[in-house]
Amino acid sequence: ISAVFLLSGIPGQEDFHLWISIPFCLMYVISIVGNSVILLIIKTDPRLHEPMYIFLSMLAITDLGLSIATIPTILGIYLFKSREISLDACFTQLFFIHFFQCTESSVLLLMAFDRFIAIRDPLGYASILTAPRIAKMGLVCVLRGVGVVVPLPILLKRFQYCQANVLSHSHCLHHDVMKMACSDVTVNSIYGLSVKLLTMGLDSLFIFVSYVMILKTVLRIASQAECVRALNTCISHLCAVLLFYTPEIGVSLLYRFGKNFSPLFQILLGYISLLVPPLMNPIVYSVKCKHLRVRIIRAFFKVSSSSGSCAADMGHEIHGPPIPLWTLTSEMT
Repeated sequence: ISAVFLLSGIPGQEDFHLWISIPFCLMYVISIVGNSVILLIIKTDPRLHEPMYIFLSMLAITDLGLSIATIPTILGIYLFKSREISLDACFTQLFFIHFFQCTESSVLLLMAFDRFIAIRDPLGYASILTAPRIAKMGLVCVLRGVGVVVPLPILLKRFQYCQANVLSHSHCLHHDVMKMACSDVTVNSIYGLSVKLLTMGLDSLFIFVSYVMILKTVLRIASQAECVRALNTCISHLCAVLLFYTPEIGVSLLYRFGKNFSPLFQILLGYISLLVPPLMNPIVYSVKCKHLRVRIIRAFFKVSSSSGSCAADMGHEIHGPPIPLWTLTSEMT
């Protein structure tokens, strides 16, 4: 019976592990600093205590959690050749990885709902997305994540694990650990697939429906320029959705149907699915939102510059009540 699992780096590249660790270190630092800065700016600037930015804070928190849960074991392999991980530590890691992934999917759905309300009913935006209602939405996201992910490590604990205990990745994932069991894993396989379909599958479907309804609303606007301005308010969120769901869908398809693909491709896609969203989301939102960008420049470089408005991201002005859709200004710089 195996008491530990062995994590894997990039096969055949053991002599270059120290060099490979450099981009992972940079990704870790950028992810932690970028998301922390966004949280700090939103917390300290009263003008950003608005629905759009509260949802962005939720996204930053899940990205921070995902980075902290994933990258330390990756760096342990490449920097210190530390491949062993106990069963309990592995189960704990896979719980947090899948929990934060599930929660991030929920937050992206809430952000799609936020964009739909901002464009469909800009005058009622603030009255619909009140602070207590947003807090309840966030709590539901967390409870859903805990509820669907807790059974994963519990089901895995029932098994005995064979001597062939080498995992395919630098971190513990449910489907990877499940393959190491010496027992029938049919229940785990069915439950794992059900969790994917009922969380990320449904969320992505609802996000698609939200954007269909947003597009129908925007196309009713007479002016083409105003249509473009309205659609510009969704670009940041669309980037976040594509960064999260595209590699995640690729990993799921590879796991079930991509047996002929090289292990290296599967490993790299696994890294992309877990590490790129926390890295890129703060960059995307900082670039697209003038107010955040100016605050970040002031925080790091102490330069004086005029504060830009991010009214387009919100669908209303930062100061004062929401404004009608036809007066939206583009969030593009």
